[in-house]
Amino acid sequence: MSSAVAVRGPPGKGPKAFPPNRTLYLNGLPSSKIRKEDQRRNLYMLFATYGIVLDVNVMKTPKMRGQGHVVFRDIESSTQAMRALQGFRYFGREINIAYAKGKSDKLAKLDGTYKLPVKEGEVETTDLQKEIFGDGPAPAKAVPTKAAEDAAKGTKRGREEVEEEEDEESDGGSAMDVSDSD
Repeated sequence: MSSAVAVRGPPGKGPKAFPPNRTLYLNGLPSSKIRKEDQRRNLYMLFATYGIVLDVNVMKTPKMRGQGHVVFRDIESSTQAMRALQGFRYFGREINIAYAKGKSDKLAKLDGTYKLPVKEGEVETTDLQKEIFGDGPAPAKAVPTKAAEDAAKGTKRGREEVEEEEDEESDGGSAMDVSDSD
């Protein structure tokens, strides 16, 4: 990380301003020169001098190329890091730093306010739907209405039961007597 030199960029240049947040949004990161793991480690070491870093997120997808997020434990640390490193030359590229739009998933999980994202095609139920159809999820398996009667019909009998029935029939005589007389 010897090519990192502290140089400030012109004022006013940078991403859109959002209210102070513990998560910083970075863009202008070199995307092709450094492996993802190395870039995360280098950014962690760079930003850890300003406070406790909880997470560093750098993605190499075409949409997120050259962008990343650094999550701090408190707002004061993130503000100090943003002011000190705005326009910093990082591996030959000038990085722009701003507060992130929203709360990081990492912080939401720590606070206990994390909600799973809704998948495409999945619809959230409204209050009216909950009132009509009930609040719980749909049953996994349909349950027959005559469960007790159907359960008795479909059970397999053991050998003892079959032998007892045969003994009862032979003791009491059979219902059909076979006779040779006409």
